[in-house]
Amino acid sequence: MTIQRIESGTRMSQAVIHGDTIYLSGQVGEPGSSVADQTRQVLTQIEDLLALAGSDKSKILMATIWMADMADFAEMNTVWDAWVGSKDAPARATGEAKLATPDYKVEIIVTAAR
Repeated sequence: MTIQRIESGTRMSQAVIHGDTIYLSGQVGEPGSSVADQTRQVLTQIEDLLALAGSDKSKILMATIWMADMADFAEMNTVWDAWVGSKDAPARATGEAKLATPDYKVEIIVTAAR
């Protein structure tokens, strides 16, 4: 089975397709913006990468969300819930972690079907 890489660099690819499964790297928003703004930016990036891979958000199987501070959980969920739209909700896990820089507030990693 072939492996296709999207937006590949020396360190990582933004997406990897193996068979009919799409793996996205962790997506982050613009450093320093609010949790809600970063979440919206990340979800837009996810939609764009899934489109490049021949998929869409309705085919997301699993989302892993890392937050710099779980105190921002409700703010992130407000944006997430509107985006998912009470239909086709994927399996999901959310945890708190120290992200790459203190300016990142949320990082989302997605696995989807094609």
